[in-house]
Amino acid sequence: MKNTKSQRFKYTIRYWYKNHAPALSWRETRDPYAIFVSEVMLQQTQIPRVQEKYPLFLKRFPTITHLATAPLASVLIEWQGMGYNRRGIYLKRAAEIIQSEHGGIIPKTIHELERLPGIGPYSARAIQCFAYGICEPFVETNIRRVIIHEFFPKKQSVADDAILAILSSIEPQTKKREWYYALMDYGRDGLKHVPNPNRRSKGYAKQSKFEGSNRYIRAQILKYILANKKATKEELFALLTDNPHIKDLSSKKYTEILAKLHKDTTLRRKGKFYMV
Repeated sequence: MKNTKSQRFKYTIRYWYKNHAPALSWRETRDPYAIFVSEVMLQQTQIPRVQEKYPLFLKRFPTITHLATAPLASVLIEWQGMGYNRRGIYLKRAAEIIQSEHGGIIPKTIHELERLPGIGPYSARAIQCFAYGICEPFVETNIRRVIIHEFFPKKQSVADDAILAILSSIEPQTKKREWYYALMDYGRDGLKHVPNPNRRSKGYAKQSKFEGSNRYIRAQILKYILANKKATKEELFALLTDNPHIKDLSSKKYTEILAKLHKDTTLRRKGKFYMV
């Protein structure tokens, strides 16, 4: 019975993928650098936005060398509209490490990939699979949604280890790259009609509101400095407190956020001015 269910599930996924797979440019390339960029962009960002920014980013930074040697400000300017500016910063720093420690070649091993800024267990395995065809089971939000829906229809607090066990048992011997694309696509688009199964995952947490959050404040600071090249502490505070989403921002909280941006080298300071 279990094997029958698994075979039926695999047929469903492959049939759906054959008839509904989206045309995505990063799936048409085997260039590890282009795939690396796409995987960082796809972290917590909707596909339509990535489809718009991905070709523009690669046109501006066509190789790892171009990205590694570019000024951070130019990278962040190109990143605008993607959200999560920290990912753009991590991508730039990862490029520098790849250029200096790996001869400009995207690493192949999980260990080396996970040592790069902004690359966690999922991204490392996705890059390894999609760039080099070395695939092993991995979990991301859409794959998690599929497996919980199909194999844990009534269970609460489903752990990722249990999902990985299922993935291991059903992983095909061939065309693994396409298999994981198919799982992600089906989880994202094929299950739109059902309540989100991820709410029954062990690590589920509802995403907090972006407007007014620390992340929102950091984004506003960076956006202003990128547009104006530099700004004083006073100018930035006036800008922020004029924003209806953060008009009650305290001087203490603002100072802490600005200090953190400076400490992690997102911003640098020259005299009274902050700049990227």
